[in-house]
Amino acid sequence: MNEVVETLRKIEEKYKLFQQQQFTFIRALERTREEAHDMIRPVSSIVQVQCYKDHHCYNSTDRRILNMFISICNELRCLCQRMETVHAGDSVTKGLLEKCKVLLNDSNDLTALRAKYPHGVVNYLSLEEARHRYGGVVSVLPIVLDSMREWVTHSKRRHNARSASMKIHVWERKSPGSHQGTPPVKGSKLLHRLLSTFKHLADLIHCNEH
Repeated sequence: MNEVVETLRKIEEKYKLFQQQQFTFIRALERTREEAHDMIRPVSSIVQVQCYKDHHCYNSTDRRILNMFISICNELRCLCQRMETVHAGDSVTKGLLEKCKVLLNDSNDLTALRAKYPHGVVNYLSLEEARHRYGGVVSVLPIVLDSMREWVTHSKRRHNARSASMKIHVWERKSPGSHQGTPPVKGSKLLHRLLSTFKHLADLIHCNEH
């Protein structure tokens, strides 16, 4: 889990640098679309960006920023695979990973995708750009990163709930008067009451996750 968290943190740092250069990214797409004589349709998939970079990009700055976008997408795909091996998952985490895998699929249609508040990537575009051309391609990375953060948060909460349940079980076995035939000692009733409360809270957390 620690490795997953650290990898996600590094990708987030890389994305922040990319986000700061969104204007450069959009201009690179504009130029490569013009070279490809493909100015009508929107940029609707990751593979479309890859195609522009590979066959219609003749500017080093454009190639660098398009490469950066493709690289982040690839790193997020690899992290998805890593997450699947680290955590067996429940319905929530499996749903989040499935969402990420669909969004990161090379040919997935991003046309209608829009990142909402607090993300401002769509707001940075002109009205025409946001509506028809680049709203989807600038939204895919922040939405995937949000889902991965949610995966980490949920997985940690689930792990903590399990750990709490195990500790409570151990405390119950070791607590005075917990063994059959052992007379209760002073304070044991209060201890059992506290243990029961903690166990109930852990069970509630576990139930809410399902």
